[in-house]
Amino acid sequence: MADNGNVRKVYEILEKQLNQPLKTALEVCARCGICAEACHYYVSEPKVEHVPAYRAEQVRKIYRKKYNFFGKYIPSLVNAEELDEQKFNELVEMAFSECTLCRRCTFNCPLGVDTPLVMRVVRAMATASGKAPEILVMLADSAIAKGENPEIFKEMFIQQVSELEKELKELTGNPNAKIPVEKEGARVLYVGLAGAHTIIPPAIIFNEVGEDWTLSIYEAANYGVFLGDVERAKKIAKRIIDEAKRLKVQEVIVAECGHACNALVWEAPNWFAEKFPFRVRSIVELVAEYIQSGKLKVNPEANSEPVTYHDSCNLARAGGILKEPRLILQAVVKDFREMTPNGLENYCCGGGGGLVALPEYYEKRMRAGKPKAEQIRKTKAKIVAAACENCKLQLNDLNNYYNLGVEVKGLVDLVANAILYNRQKISANENQQANVST
Repeated sequence: MADNGNVRKVYEILEKQLNQPLKTALEVCARCGICAEACHYYVSEPKVEHVPAYRAEQVRKIYRKKYNFFGKYIPSLVNAEELDEQKFNELVEMAFSECTLCRRCTFNCPLGVDTPLVMRVVRAMATASGKAPEILVMLADSAIAKGENPEIFKEMFIQQVSELEKELKELTGNPNAKIPVEKEGARVLYVGLAGAHTIIPPAIIFNEVGEDWTLSIYEAANYGVFLGDVERAKKIAKRIIDEAKRLKVQEVIVAECGHACNALVWEAPNWFAEKFPFRVRSIVELVAEYIQSGKLKVNPEANSEPVTYHDSCNLARAGGILKEPRLILQAVVKDFREMTPNGLENYCCGGGGGLVALPEYYEKRMRAGKPKAEQIRKTKAKIVAAACENCKLQLNDLNNYYNLGVEVKGLVDLVANAILYNRQKISANENQQANVST
């Protein structure tokens, strides 16, 4: 690279993250190619650039040049290369637009090579050298600024929640329905995303079961994760962790968002080397618990059309949340149809890793999402349910691009619908009995 200072910075990031898992990912690949068919990019467009092992090999070349004896002195012997501007730009493009970090390749690798880990390191290098996508950087920095100056937006946020509370009362017919904010001592702190669609359905559920809850003033999304920037990611997560501690809640419940759940539930305890004084989990897990315990009364007649479910890569492969979505769907829909394959082997939708936020890669992610579109079409479902905001955005785009003729909904949307329908049926039966008795 022309800028020696930039080269140093890139190698500093590599060295800083060169722990045993990364070394293993860089050194044990057998180049067998099994990962190719596991990658949705390769399945949609079979070319060598889309083989996960090939992507990681481009990083291994520069790794060997610096850290391998033969790479330093006889580079051609071990396929080692010096890093230059062109190679680095190609790496950055590859890491952000041709890998969604879905980890399907890792699950199918006989040696468990973690290629997404290698790609995350490239993202970290890109961020440190100022080459990461500007939108992701702006979104991450905006979230950090919000955590540093909450008073600036809090009053407006509370006013918006007040309007949503009126809508909640109208929807439920319950004049006592609430969306509490900053309630100290609440059992549950619910962390939503930007938009009423991530607040109203959970609020319907929480009010229906009589949950002692409060709404976070922050959003769950963590764009520091997409940048491979742990320091940014920690600052974004810390806002919520500090809020949960201040309010003395027992549990933090994360909205339907795969990467946000991954960041708060599984990554944050490691980032902070701390056992939090509260539990953290996905709303999917809590709703499944409500249904299983009998606390939540629903009517599957509310969702009578055929429904299929898309497993978010972060929730399914990274988090093992597989049974809970299906328990929910079996309770709230009449006709549930699995995709093939599903669960741990389900294909990525093509919008993960922050790709859905980058408009310049629209055509790439539409092509990458072709296997998912074909999965959906084969089910002949009319509704595609997902428990991840980025997945829902991508699935909507795939629906339009491939003319799938489906409607995309969140799991909590279907649950809220089943609650409201059940209430209406109960009310109608009570009115009918009252009329008969008079």
